[in-house]
Amino acid sequence: MTSLKEITKPIDINLAEFNSLYQETMHSNSMLLDKVLNYILKTKGKQIRPILVLLSAGLTGKINKSTYTAAILIELLHTATLIHDDVVDESDRRRGFFSVNALWKNKVAVLAGDYLLSKGLLVSLENKEYKYLHLGSDAIQSMSEGELLQIKKSRTMNIDEETYITVIRKKTASLFAACCSSGTASTTDDNNLIEKMKAFGENLGMAFQIKDDLLDFDLSNKTGKPVHNDLKDRKFSLPLIYTLKNISFIEKHSLLGILKNHTQSKEKIEHLIRRIREEKGFEYAEARMNEYKNIAFRTLADFPDSEYKKSLENLVTFITDRVY
Repeated sequence: MTSLKEITKPIDINLAEFNSLYQETMHSNSMLLDKVLNYILKTKGKQIRPILVLLSAGLTGKINKSTYTAAILIELLHTATLIHDDVVDESDRRRGFFSVNALWKNKVAVLAGDYLLSKGLLVSLENKEYKYLHLGSDAIQSMSEGELLQIKKSRTMNIDEETYITVIRKKTASLFAACCSSGTASTTDDNNLIEKMKAFGENLGMAFQIKDDLLDFDLSNKTGKPVHNDLKDRKFSLPLIYTLKNISFIEKHSLLGILKNHTQSKEKIEHLIRRIREEKGFEYAEARMNEYKNIAFRTLADFPDSEYKKSLENLVTFITDRVY
């Protein structure tokens, strides 16, 4: 598998420029908020989303100031939603570090997330890039709807595959779509190309989330977050949904009982995971992930060969083959 460092070679200079500009936005006159923002910068992730913005722009034109505005907006929105997600999920870890809410409590975390959301919108306004406001707002709306739908279904413990697909399309794939469409829109006005890259981003986002769900079952704990967190939070991932669909009513009731009452029992959780493995829930989820992966590859096939296209193809593989 090609490393992320190799994948970003065509945009190394651009990524460095993005990071410089992004750091400039991560400051506040409030000492407390500034401390939080510095902590966020020090614990940043793989930057998949700004990488997608830059590669999408390079695929269809020349990376420019507008591209950087799009990448900064996307990363600010993404960071804000992660902070809010940790509050909603009551999670105290993020990327192997303490989450913002774990260190500064929920009130500060919510306000820090709000600050980053508003900062992202201001970046677009100050640069008169109004098209990104529409793309970003659409993504935030979809992500919020997806999160609320997931919370509702987790409470009723009633979710099927169709609902799961809707949730991850809204929660995760919508922002991936915004990455690719905004990057493309920064270098071309061709709506056909913009829509193609939006579709590419959405399918990549779907594959990304299914892979993320699979990694939650990983005993090696390389993800930087507690394993089996989705089960403990009663989140219905695809391996579990497939398993529940294919077992008897009595056993389904029994496994749901574990999710409802015994998520802190290591023995019960291991039994649940064993049944998922026996019913080939992991294989099914991986097959569905590969379906979205292959659609993403077919979309890229329509574009002429270039170093940006090659990097995007390698990024698809990186996302679906990663172990953390």
